[in-house]
Parts: sequence; structure tokens; C-alpha cells
Amino acid sequence: MNKGNYLHEDDMVEVTPTDFCIGVAGYPEKHFEAPNMISDLRHLKEKVDAGAQYVVTQMFFDNQKYFDFVKKCREMEINVPIIPGLKVLTAKSQVALLPKIFYIDVPQDLLEAVEKCKTDTAAKEAGIEWSIQQSKELIKFGVPALHFYTMGSSDSVKRVVSKVF
Repeated sequence: MNKGNYLHEDDMVEVTPTDFCIGVAGYPEKHFEAPNMISDLRHLKEKVDAGAQYVVTQMFFDNQKYFDFVKKCREMEINVPIIPGLKVLTAKSQVALLPKIFYIDVPQDLLEAVEKCKTDTAAKEAGIEWSIQQSKELIKFGVPALHFYTMGSSDSVKRVVSKVF
């Protein structure tokens, strides 16, 4: 009988290499359950030290928060790729709803642009334009990739991607 997690040599199997890898979540604005950013980064470091090969961030709308997050990660020797997670705003209500659900900030410029919109269609256009500019700035910064949270609105992401790439 095996004890713990150890396999007896008779139980060993040949392993076929794959492209499988493990990614984890990171929070540029701190996970809502973490008492502070340092604690949150320590937990992220534990995940990376345990074998995570990349980080995908929670959505954010302020690129400076991502830039600061990457800097703090590097200072803590978290040296795996950190992929920014982006969300294209598609409705006026999202500037109030997303912060409540995901504990993120909406930059004042984006908030004002969406508040000026009379319709969700206009707000969606403002969200697309914001995401285009956000994506371009992140690419200029040298991000390894962009991850988009579509949340049922893939048409908006397609429009952003067509303007960015």
C-alpha cells in the first residue's frame, strides 16, 4: 500500500510530454479577500513557486495599475509572464456594476465618457474606444499577450482586436 502521495516504482507510468501548462489569477487592484497588496502578492508568489507558468490578471481599466502590479511582482521575484485581463464596457450600467462585483476601479475619464452617453449603444462605443487605446498602450509596454473577458459580448472584442492587430 502506498503511503501519502508517493508511488511505488511498480506503479510508475511513462509520461508523454505535452504543451499543457498552468496559469493562475493575479489582481492588480488586490483580491478583495486579501488584507493588503503585499499579502496578496505573497500568495501569488506561492502559486508561481508551486509551478504556475503564467498569470492572467483580473480585469482592470487603468493601465497604470497593471504597470505597478508588474513592477511589484518583479520586485518579489515573480518572473513569469503576466497577461493583462481586459473587459470592453458594453453598457452604461457596467461602470457601477463591475466595481461592485469585481472590486475594481473605473478611471474618472472612462466614467465621465460613459456618463455622457445617452444610450447603451453610445456607451458601448465609448467602451470599445477605451479598450482600443488601453490595448495599444499595453502592447507598447511589451505585454506578452492580451486576454479579453468577453462576458457574452464577443462582438465588441472582435471590433477592438480588428483595430489593434
